[in-house]
Parts: sequence; structure tokens; C-alpha cells
Amino acid sequence: MFTDLHGENPKKDIQFYITSLSAEEADSRVLLEIIRGQWSIENSLYWVRDVTFDEDRSQIRMGSEPRVFASIRNLAISLLRLHGFKNIAASLRKLGWNRELALSLIGV
Repeated sequence: MFTDLHGENPKKDIQFYITSLSAEEADSRVLLEIIRGQWSIENSLYWVRDVTFDEDRSQIRMGSEPRVFASIRNLAISLLRLHGFKNIAASLRKLGWNRELALSLIGV
């Protein structure tokens, strides 16, 4: 149940999910872990894009450019994580001062 900011007007939210798990495998605990895990991934990606890349203040709003720039940011984040960087902001600062290391991440 959800309520407004004053604790009033309760609202019920129903969500449907599709899974390839059997009925025996898909108990409520397992499904909750899967759903929370997915939201954890989603939240960490969007949080990094918003905070580190300041995406919400981007002036790019027309045509396909917003999607292109979001894809480039996702690529950069994924590339850094694949190379073991945990803190994306710190790694971007480090790579900004070390051109050779930055280029080595893409095999150049």
C-alpha cells in the first residue's frame, strides 16, 4: 500500500512479471530477490549517469541525440566496470590525467 505525503489516500499498486521459472522455483522469496536485484542494477546505472555525468542538466533534447549520448555514457560506465573500476567518478578523474591508460582500455 502506498499513501500520499500526509499518510492519507492509500493506493494499491499491482505489478505483473513474466518468468521462465517453474511454479516450484518461483516462490515469493526468489522472485523478490530477482526483482530487487534488477532494480539495484537499474538504480546504480541511473544514479551514476545522473550524479557523475550530470545527465539531468543536459541541454541535449532533440532528435536521437539524447539516446546517443545516454548510450555513450552507458558504454563508458560498462567499460570502466569491466576493467575493475568501482568508483566511476574517481576513475574518470584518474583517466583524465592519464591518456595512455584511458586509451589502453579500448585497446589503442
